[in-house]
Amino acid sequence: MNGMTMKNFIQSVVLICAALMLKPTVSTAQNLFAKVAQVDDSVITEFEVQQRIRFLQVMGAPSSSRVEVLDELIKDRLRDGTAIQSGVILSPEDLQKGLSDFAARSELSADVFVEGLESAGVASETFRDFVATSMVWREYIRARYGNRVRITDDEIDRSMSSIGTNTSIEVLVSEIIIPAPPERVEAVNEQAEIIAASTTEAEFSDYARRFSATASRGNGGRLKWLPITQMPPSLRPILLALAPGQVTAPLPIPDAVALFQLRDIRETAGAKIDYAAIEYAAYYIAGGRGPEAIGRARAIKAQVDRCDDLYGIAKGQPQSLLDRGSLPPSEVPQDIALELAKLDPGEVSTALTRANGETLVFLMLCGRTPVLPEDQEIDRATVSAQLRNQRLSAFSEALLEELRAEATIFVYE
Repeated sequence: MNGMTMKNFIQSVVLICAALMLKPTVSTAQNLFAKVAQVDDSVITEFEVQQRIRFLQVMGAPSSSRVEVLDELIKDRLRDGTAIQSGVILSPEDLQKGLSDFAARSELSADVFVEGLESAGVASETFRDFVATSMVWREYIRARYGNRVRITDDEIDRSMSSIGTNTSIEVLVSEIIIPAPPERVEAVNEQAEIIAASTTEAEFSDYARRFSATASRGNGGRLKWLPITQMPPSLRPILLALAPGQVTAPLPIPDAVALFQLRDIRETAGAKIDYAAIEYAAYYIAGGRGPEAIGRARAIKAQVDRCDDLYGIAKGQPQSLLDRGSLPPSEVPQDIALELAKLDPGEVSTALTRANGETLVFLMLCGRTPVLPEDQEIDRATVSAQLRNQRLSAFSEALLEELRAEATIFVYE
């Protein structure tokens, strides 16, 4: 999406149009407007799901599976409902500017962009709602949490040193990832608050052995030294702001809660490596963390050495069971980014789940694409703005998890 040229966009539209012409008509009007999910009093229809999938396909999104699209539409309902209740209003002029700004990423005017979408079967309302929800939610988060975000000079200095060209920063952390299916969210959050108060490495490690779902639990949650640039961008300033021995606040991630303890931090000689893209594959196995699903994951692990091998595993199965993409680090989902940070290419993690714990994620790192070195001046104001946006993003994700836990959500599929 970012940096998409007019040629890229037109090519995408042509491909999607061709696919739509070849694809048989699946639904009648009745099917299109059938209930797929309900969030409190708000209904999500089959039409909305199909429209969002087509929109993402046209935009060249690397992953637009039905499960992920429906999950994002549920989040949109939570975002819209909360923002409306708070009184956040988007003026017609602001909305039009947002639509124009989005279209400008493809070097198109809003009108031409909408024409391209409509020719690919995407209604203009789908584009409008996508942009409007994002804008309203962003304003709401800024209004609610803006005064709580304070970026200190020390944090800016630490962050700037981590992106310098002569040294790199590595962190030594311990992790705890606690599964949190809907029926256990409250209990898990209470336990996570207790763990966050840990004052020693031994205490944190004991909690890891008792509660963590990751492979590191047997080692008390202790991870090896990791370059800070391999960690999710949203987590980097949080870790860099800790002193050795301190623990992060509980961090909500899909189907789980994460905590990290900083054990040590060091600078190493030589240029640090930034990454332009992270390529990974996720194969979804029904059964969550049940014995059959775990057994299936172990069997697959014994058969594959690289991401390409997963195509053979998924052959003849629905396409939605295998996702493979290459994303900028900032766009990789946080829980996936956390697992990928610990992996070398070809290595596998089975620590994550989806669909409220009913689906096991077989996650493999395919590779990391480094950024080519460039001489550039590091601006303190830019670094401060980046840190602020990362903090606001963390608040946003935490609030969404709270809203999901409090809402009445039905999925009819």
